[in-house]
Amino acid sequence: MKPYVIINAAMSADGKISTPLRKQTKISGADDFTRVDALRAESDAVLVGIGTVKTDDPSLRLKSEELADARVKAGKPAHPMRVVVDSHAEMPLDSDMFKKGLGEVVIVVSRAAPEEKIAALSEKTTVIKAGDTRVDLSEMLEMLGEMGVKQLMVEGGSTILWSFMSQRLFDEIRIYVGALIIGGKTSPTFADGEGFTEVDEFPRLTLKSAEKIDDGILLTWMKKE
Repeated sequence: MKPYVIINAAMSADGKISTPLRKQTKISGADDFTRVDALRAESDAVLVGIGTVKTDDPSLRLKSEELADARVKAGKPAHPMRVVVDSHAEMPLDSDMFKKGLGEVVIVVSRAAPEEKIAALSEKTTVIKAGDTRVDLSEMLEMLGEMGVKQLMVEGGSTILWSFMSQRLFDEIRIYVGALIIGGKTSPTFADGEGFTEVDEFPRLTLKSAEKIDDGILLTWMKKE
């Protein structure tokens, strides 16, 4: 069974997730960071794309020791599994995810990825194959479900978000809209990608809730079947 997929992101009031330089940009405040940490803690796995790893080098670990302790008391690993979508096995071997060693790391590659790169990554962590020339997200979700992942949190970046949304491979979207303007026609948006050209292609959403956090607002949408 495929996991329940929650897309979580933060964007500026004009829909940007970072500057034209595509460097990590602080959009949320302290209360929203706490919310994100709690969502990570309740999820079985947290996923990002290789672009995010190369740009931001995130550890994706839980910041709160209390949340980690609560997971252990519930019979779970202290930190959720960390999943990287990496079609060509380009994951740097000195990434923070490997250095900090907090929680299992799973690299998802395509069957076209160079075998020598897969071998090098396999010495570090678990590598699984899904898709022929690029990662097949639907096949990957089936495999993660078989690995015990019931809830998957998708954190980005924009290309991965677009892929999940365009393929309707999500159940819920939680997006924090911060009280700032970034601007720039080349700044990445919440859903980069080729975009839809026909109205009947648009994924439709149902608004579940709207909550003021810090100086922004958290919007929670459900996928409309």
